[in-house]
Amino acid sequence: MKQIAGLAPLHGPLVVKAVTEALAEDLGLAGDITTNATIPPDATAYACIRARKPGVVSGVDVALAAFRALDHAISFKVHFPDGSEVAAGDVIADVSGNARAILTAERVALNFMGRMSGIATLTRLYVDAVAGTRAKIVDTRKTTPGLRAFEKYAVRCGGGMNHRVGLFDAVLIKDNHIVAADGIDKAIAAARAHAGHMVKIEIEVDTLQQLQIVLSHKVDAVLLDNMSPETLSQAVAMVAGRAITEASGGVNLNTVRSIAETGIDLISVGALTHSAPVLDLGLDFRD
Repeated sequence: MKQIAGLAPLHGPLVVKAVTEALAEDLGLAGDITTNATIPPDATAYACIRARKPGVVSGVDVALAAFRALDHAISFKVHFPDGSEVAAGDVIADVSGNARAILTAERVALNFMGRMSGIATLTRLYVDAVAGTRAKIVDTRKTTPGLRAFEKYAVRCGGGMNHRVGLFDAVLIKDNHIVAADGIDKAIAAARAHAGHMVKIEIEVDTLQQLQIVLSHKVDAVLLDNMSPETLSQAVAMVAGRAITEASGGVNLNTVRSIAETGIDLISVGALTHSAPVLDLGLDFRD
């Protein structure tokens, strides 16, 4: 059972907040009128979360939080933790306890797990595609509003790495910043004067000519945007280890291997979070 070792969990209060908001959205003012009408309040049930398609698991703790938000005594036995690969039909976790709580939390639990597992699954495909090269697969800020922490965690479950979390934790000077700042030199100088010693600076370039200008300054990383593998190879040689190199743009499962073979350090893939299909999971009740 392949899984990610040393995977840092999501922050507990963040999970509780997201699950609480999702349940409030689903329950509205009247609650689960179907379950409350058909199931006695003291009924118990036994169920399992099952993979209906092969993939990589993510979001087990979020699903558990959804069930326990409605019944603290819910029993939850995990067979495949986050980062594990599952086959179609595998039971990821067993759930038992109050039947109303299980039925009412079911969709919220599966929505989180399906979305997160889909991201982890797609990430694993990219990670496997570049195996044996030095390249690491990283995500972007192209995430679902309000769910960034969960989606970036799912990338880690798939074996990828996180780029900056938001606008607050690193300087990334992009093409529009360069235009608005009146050039590369001015943009880097202003960023260097503003950023503290703990803040890293990365800058995006589209051409080798721009890269040459950047290399006359001290930066931590260069984002090589929409370059062919041949141009990327030249860019990596120009940088010669003086900064981290990142490739972006035009990356898909058909192109990622050739990009990785240029010697690039990082490959950022927006599709990991904005285009990953949901992994098909189901909650099956048992007699």
